[in-house]
Parts: sequence; structure tokens; C-alpha cells
Amino acid sequence: MNLFEKNNRFNIANLITFGNIACGIIAMYLIQQNSFFAAIVLAWIAGALDIADGKVARKYGLSTEFGIQVDSFADFLSFVVMPAFLLFYAVRYYADISGTEETILGVVFIWYIISGLRRLVEFNLKVDAGEVAKYFEGVPTPLGAILLWLVYLLTAYGVIGSGYVVALLVLVIAWSLNSKLKIPHP
Repeated sequence: MNLFEKNNRFNIANLITFGNIACGIIAMYLIQQNSFFAAIVLAWIAGALDIADGKVARKYGLSTEFGIQVDSFADFLSFVVMPAFLLFYAVRYYADISGTEETILGVVFIWYIISGLRRLVEFNLKVDAGEVAKYFEGVPTPLGAILLWLVYLLTAYGVIGSGYVVALLVLVIAWSLNSKLKIPHP
């Protein structure tokens, strides 16, 4: 098996992406165990792998439609679903919230996940294999994950103690994913 063959589904770029997926899945397991710090470490590793897979794919000419789709699935899991999962569980763990707040948060996080999925699908419809635009339109999902992580920190350190405030911040971040904001591509 040649790790540098473009049509190999298990080429080096795709293997890096699969590592990103593994980090997201393991992080979600750890979140359910209230191991938030370990989950966040895996999220940052997933972020590094997300950067690495694209650089490796471009450097070695491994960009394919398959790779683009796998990368989007990895982004969806590691930068949309997992951070939403993290923040939802953290708010329940750190903040004294009512059943109504928890229900509202649940609905808001479902909206965030749908918004993240929409952002990734729209991005895939606009991009060609291997092309890198100068600007992202809307906040990229990894940046959205970082913004959720900041809300997590504010919650974990007691700065935010209200599920309603968290819900409002998450709605703003969800909106930003599909906004017309111009974000420079790294």
C-alpha cells in the first residue's frame, strides 16, 4: 500500500483525517465521563490534524473529492458535534440550571449542529479539490469550535452561570458560521 498514491483511500492525508475523526469520537466518550480537560486536549490535537491533512494533501498532490468529503465529515464531528456536546455537558456540570434552561440549551445546540452542517455542505459545494480561497465566507467550523471552547472556559470558571446566556452566545456563534463575515484563510 502506497501512502502517497492519490487514489489510495488510505493515503497519508486521509489517514491524518481519520486520526482527526478518532480524536473527536474519543473526546465525546471522555465528555460523558466528565473528563473535560482530556476531551479538550483531544480537540486541540484534532485541530492540528485538520491543519496537517490539508497541508500534506497539497504538498504531495493527494487532494481528491474523497479527501474533501472525509475532511468535512471529520470537521463536522470534531468541530461541530463534539464541541457542542462538550459545552452542553459542561453547562450541566458546572452551572446550576433549571430543566427549562437545559431544554432550551438542547434545542440551541441542535440548531448549532444544523448550522455547522449547513456551513460545511455550502463550503463543499463551492470548493474544488485542492483549491484554497484567500478568505472564508462565514466563520469556519474549527474557529466556531474555539469560540465554543471560550464559552466553556467562561462557564467552567464561573464567569457565566446562566444557561440562557450560554444559549444566546451559542446562537450568535451558530449565526456566524453561515454569515457573510470574511475570515482570512491561514
